[in-house]
Amino acid sequence: MDIEAQLAQRIADLRSRRGWTLAEFAQRSGVSKSMLSKVERQEASPTATILLRLAGALGLTLAELMAEQGASARFLQKDAQPGWTDPTTGYHRRQVFLSPAMPLELVEVHMPPGKQVAVPASSYALIRQVVWVLEGCLAVVEGDHTTLLGAGDRLEFGPPADVLYRNDGEAVARYLVAVVRG
Repeated sequence: MDIEAQLAQRIADLRSRRGWTLAEFAQRSGVSKSMLSKVERQEASPTATILLRLAGALGLTLAELMAEQGASARFLQKDAQPGWTDPTTGYHRRQVFLSPAMPLELVEVHMPPGKQVAVPASSYALIRQVVWVLEGCLAVVEGDHTTLLGAGDRLEFGPPADVLYRNDGEAVARYLVAVVRG
């Protein structure tokens, strides 16, 4: 089963386990009922923003939403680390580390030039996060405050707020996101 099919099945299963109708899930997530239905039936590929809204409504991080059950391992080669690409922006994330035994998550992101991803405040309700830019440049907009980061710069996030990750540069921005759950 490919990543899109796994994700669609996981979203449907998580919604069903909570006893939510599509309408209830739509209300909780801010994603339309028709889009939820299309995602669950694999008729539409969700964007990063939609997945983040769904994860927030489910009380999960994006990594937890996308995680394959039993995929945790002490050692995982780069090629075995799960990846996903946003169909609209080309934003690519690779799950470097996720373990139920540790509250730490590490994600490597490649953001194409001229692209952006919006993250709702609900995504930050249960986590603390630091972003470290490895290559290129990244603008992080938290509410009405913008922080410009270059290679080597890092930013610790404050209280939950809507956030926009934006690459205003001419090259791919590569950055690491470190998340602590709980």
